Amino acid sequence: MVRRHISIAAAALAVAFFTTGSATTQTIIDDWKEAKLPAPPQLKPVTLNTKETALLVMDFTVQTCTPERRKRCADSVPKVKKFVEEARAKGALIIYSVAVPGSVPTDVLKDLTPAAGEQVLPPLGPDKFINSDLEKTLHEKGIKTVVAMGTQAQTSVLHTGGEAALRGFKVIVPVDAMSADDLFPEAYTAWHLANAARISNQVTLTRLDMIGF
Repeated sequence: MVRRHISIAAAALAVAFFTTGSATTQTIIDDWKEAKLPAPPQLKPVTLNTKETALLVMDFTVQTCTPERRKRCADSVPKVKKFVEEARAKGALIIYSVAVPGSVPTDVLKDLTPAAGEQVLPPLGPDKFINSDLEKTLHEKGIKTVVAMGTQAQTSVLHTGGEAALRGFKVIVPVDAMSADDLFPEAYTAWHLANAARISNQVTLTRLDMIGF
């Protein structure tokens, strides 16, 4: 009987332990609904030295940036087009990329067609530095600042922009030139770039109409 009582008591203690333990070891998944959005990061005006600046115009293609596929991207195109044309006229280096495996330079949106001689990176995934000569090209051209624009925000802009910062480039991110399927990935991308260690000190968040030459 003594052993029986001990076993029952031990079982009860184990149940209490695991019940209490599970209540005190919540994960972010359990607490997701309790998370609150932080205050939005501050946007700052920027003046570019175009001779030392490259625009990374990432993945604005017929597969990724149409009203049917990603309306937020399609809506950004007129402002991006105007900015790219102004920067090109001022002598900035323009580098494009395409996104979907098998896509080619002619898949870049007609409104953003690269000018003769402008490089179009092949499908490389979210970080355009991996498996490419992008860093070598930027250094050879004397580039110190990159402007990261594209879709999706949480892929190409986040990873390429963050990697550029980690490699020592100043990174300008116009938040109205990055897009995702909905608002949260854009908000997360802006927050991450503005707060991540060793990245945030190299990144300036801005708007296209806050950039001068």
